[in-house]
Amino acid sequence: MAKVSFIGLGVMGFPMARHLDAAGHQVTVFNRTSQKSRAWAESCKGQVAFSPEEAARGAEFVFSCVGNDDDLREVTVGPKGAFHSMGAGSVYVDHTTASARIARELAALAQKRDVRFVDAPVSGGQAGAEKGELTVMCGGAEDAFECACPLIDAYARACVLMGPVGSGQLTKMVNQISIVGVLQGLSEALNFGQRSGLDMDSVIDVISKGAAQSWQLDNRAQTMCRGEFDFGFAVKWMRKDLHIVCDEAKDNGARLPITELIDEFYADLQERGGAGWDTSSLIKLLQ
Repeated sequence: MAKVSFIGLGVMGFPMARHLDAAGHQVTVFNRTSQKSRAWAESCKGQVAFSPEEAARGAEFVFSCVGNDDDLREVTVGPKGAFHSMGAGSVYVDHTTASARIARELAALAQKRDVRFVDAPVSGGQAGAEKGELTVMCGGAEDAFECACPLIDAYARACVLMGPVGSGQLTKMVNQISIVGVLQGLSEALNFGQRSGLDMDSVIDVISKGAAQSWQLDNRAQTMCRGEFDFGFAVKWMRKDLHIVCDEAKDNGARLPITELIDEFYADLQERGGAGWDTSSLIKLLQ
């Protein structure tokens, strides 16, 4: 069992830290909004810290899951960042969906302190975090990954080293490009079926057994047909991710015409008050 800290108790971080606690690790948590830390501590055995620096002091592993590059930089190298108190040989595992650029930047700074850094964005959403069934895409040195993976297994069904630092974030970008493409196609298909007067329950059932099957079809088609979007992964967060994707594409020369178009669709949904709607709300633009 390890002494660990977890920074960021949002809809993902809260249950992930809980799984580490349930696995028997000695967990200290920090969240910018202190009431979330207190709520976590009420149901778990771990401790609450009042800064990332305090949380990380003496920890063998520090995990984080925050909002974006700026948030990540603040909790690591900011005035009260975790890097200031992490000991030599410790491992920092970041689950934030962020840029590959920030991962490489922080890995270089960590190395100067003899701290190992792993970028480890996740897929599976809040439900996956609650159930401990996330897919974790990692970038970093093999020794750091091998040290961290047994702990990550507390909330993951798959944990894979994709390559050097930044590779986890790049893989997550591939994941997000795939998701929005599938969602747009599914939105058009379901809207077409509804306008054709088909029994959509039967349609969804039969096509889920063929080549059209996907996680989005299995988990979102029914709610899309019912117009239910007050759950899941919010449009505003997907737009944040797509901005990271498009910035990376400018650097590597990849063309993303469909992804860029779908980002415009999400911007339209935001303007309609849908920033907090699930990403499957793309179908609303067709109805």
